[in-house]
Amino acid sequence: MPHHPPQFTPFAQRMQAEGLPAVFIETFAYYYEQLTQGQTGLIREADILPVKSLPNAENLPGELTVIGEMVKGETAVIKLNGGLGTSMGLQKAKSLLPIKKGLTFLDIIARQTIEAGMPLLLMNSFATAADSREALADYPVLGQKLPLSFVQHKELKVTQSDFTPAHWPADSDLEWCPPGHGDIYTALVTSGTLTALLNAGYQYAFVSNADNLGAVMDTRILGYFAQNNFPFMMEVADRTEMDKKGGHLAQRQDGQLVLRESAQCPLEDRAAFQNISVHKYFNTNNLWLNLGALAKMLAAQNNMLRLPMIRNAKTVDPRDPDSTPVYQLETAMGSAIGVFAGATAVRVPRSRFAPVKKTDDLLAVRSDAYILTADSHIIPNPGRRLPPVTVALDPVYYKFITDLDERFPYGAPSLVDCSRFYVQGDFRFGRDVICQGNVQLINQTGEQVDVPDGSLLN
Repeated sequence: MPHHPPQFTPFAQRMQAEGLPAVFIETFAYYYEQLTQGQTGLIREADILPVKSLPNAENLPGELTVIGEMVKGETAVIKLNGGLGTSMGLQKAKSLLPIKKGLTFLDIIARQTIEAGMPLLLMNSFATAADSREALADYPVLGQKLPLSFVQHKELKVTQSDFTPAHWPADSDLEWCPPGHGDIYTALVTSGTLTALLNAGYQYAFVSNADNLGAVMDTRILGYFAQNNFPFMMEVADRTEMDKKGGHLAQRQDGQLVLRESAQCPLEDRAAFQNISVHKYFNTNNLWLNLGALAKMLAAQNNMLRLPMIRNAKTVDPRDPDSTPVYQLETAMGSAIGVFAGATAVRVPRSRFAPVKKTDDLLAVRSDAYILTADSHIIPNPGRRLPPVTVALDPVYYKFITDLDERFPYGAPSLVDCSRFYVQGDFRFGRDVICQGNVQLINQTGEQVDVPDGSLLN
C-alpha cells in the first residue's frame, strides 16, 4: 500500500477489512487528500464558458445509421442499476417496479437489448445485485458472452469536524455510502469487466440510468460516435426551467468540455448556474464510451481517471438532521467529459431523457399516454395530439408505491387526451376512468373520496 498520511490509516484498515480492492482504496485516498487540503471541488463561473451550440442528433445524416448497424456487434449496453427507489418507499431495486403490462424496467431493458442483439451489463450496488440477477434469470440468453453485472464500490463517510471515519453505532451500515456513479470506471477495472469486454471484441459501450425509459439504442448516434472515433461522448438536452437545478455542460477557457453539478457550484454563482439561457444544455447521463481509449487512459494513470471531486455535505443518518455532519466524497460519471482530450457532446431530443423519479412519472408511464412497442420501447402514444402529460399527485397520499397502488387498484386512468392531471387530497379511482384536458381534483374533507367506475373527468 503506498504511503498515506497517518489520519488515512483507519480508513484504509476498515476498507481492507471489507474486502475492497486496492485500486478503489487508492482512488478514495486521492479524494480524501484533496478534502483534507481544503479543496472543495467547486467550479467557479469565472473559470468556465457557456457552450453555445452543439451537433444535433436529429440532423445527423441518415447514412450514419448504416455505420451504426455495422458496429452494433461491437457495442455493449451498460445500465446503472444501483438505486433502491427509497424515495418511493421501495426496499429493493427500483428497476424491479412493474411499468407496463406487468413488465418491470428490467424486463423492458432485457427485451430491448435482446431485440437489438447486444449484451446487457448492469452496474449494481450491494443492495440491488442479488435481486436483479435473480430477475434476469428469466433471460438466459443475456448471460452467455459476458458477466451480467458488476458491483459499485462503497466508501466510508468522513466526519466533517475532524476528517475521521464516521461512527454511528445505532446503525453501522450508515457509516458507508456509494461513491457516486463516477465509480463506474474503477468498478469496470476491479471487476475485470473492462478486460472481459475488450477480450470479447467489444469496442464501444452505451451507458445510461436504468430508470430512464428514453435511453434506448440509436444506431445513428452510435454511427456518429464510431465514425469520428471519439473517446467519450455525452448526450445533452435543452435545459428548461424544471432542469435549472441540475448539472449543466460548460467548457474551460481552453475549450475542453466539462460538467458542473449543483454541488460543485459556489453559492455566489447560483444565479448564473440556474440561468438556462446562458448554460443551455443538461447532461442526460446517456454516455458513449470508447472502451479502448478508456483502457489506455486508465493504464497510463494507475487505473485512476482523477475525475473532479464532489464534496457532498450530509448527516450520517440522512433521516436525522441532528446526527453527525459528514462529507460524502463523490464523482459523477459524466464528468469524464473533462478528462478525455477530444471528448464531445451531442444534443438529443427530450424524448431520450424520460426518467421515472416519482410516482407522478410512474402513473403517467403506466397510463395509455404511453405505449409499449413491439421492440420493447416505451413511447408517447401516437394517437396523442398533446405535449407530454403533466401529472402532479399530492405527496401526502401518493408519494409511495403502496399508496399509489391502493388508490389506483385497477391501474392508471386514461390520460391519452389529458394535458394535466392534478390531484390534491385523498381519492380512490375506479375502473375505466377517463381524463380529458386539464383535470384538477381537490378533496379537502379529510375523508377518502371514491371516483366511480367509468367516470369521465374533464
